Amino acid sequence: EDLRADREIALAAVQRNWEMLGWADEALRADRDLVLAAARQNGAALRWAPDELRDDFEVVLAAVSRSGHSLQWASQRLRGDRRVILAAVQQNGLALEWATEDVRGDREVELAAVTQNGMALEWVSPELRADHEIILAAVRQDWEALEWVPEELREDAEFV
Repeated sequence: EDLRADREIALAAVQRNWEMLGWADEALRADRDLVLAAARQNGAALRWAPDELRDDFEVVLAAVSRSGHSLQWASQRLRGDRRVILAAVQQNGLALEWATEDVRGDREVELAAVTQNGMALEWVSPELRADHEIILAAVRQDWEALEWVPEELREDAEFV
């Protein structure tokens, strides 16, 4: 019997170390409980999940809450879900990179992203990249975010 295909062994292994999900038999990587256990430890476990679990709200929310960057492995539908995006950017503002365009225009989401990591300003929608509150939050968090401030605002004495 292949130990990698034994659900009990795989679940015990994943509960101790999320990376063991990559070791599990491919059929077990489709096991929701196994993927959820791994994602609750480290969102990167989502990369081994099949498409149907990458589109599972609870699994993806658990993943992005632990590691915002795991948003990159979420389904297109969930990369457009405001609740998922907010959880992802609050954990790691740079996760904004993987949000769909329509969510990127959400001021609250973008403000949360730059507050967590100022360099997320790179992924803020063009319309909101000129928003003073968003710019100030980004620059307060990381002065190097000035790189992503529109040039005309960098020269604005009131702003600088």
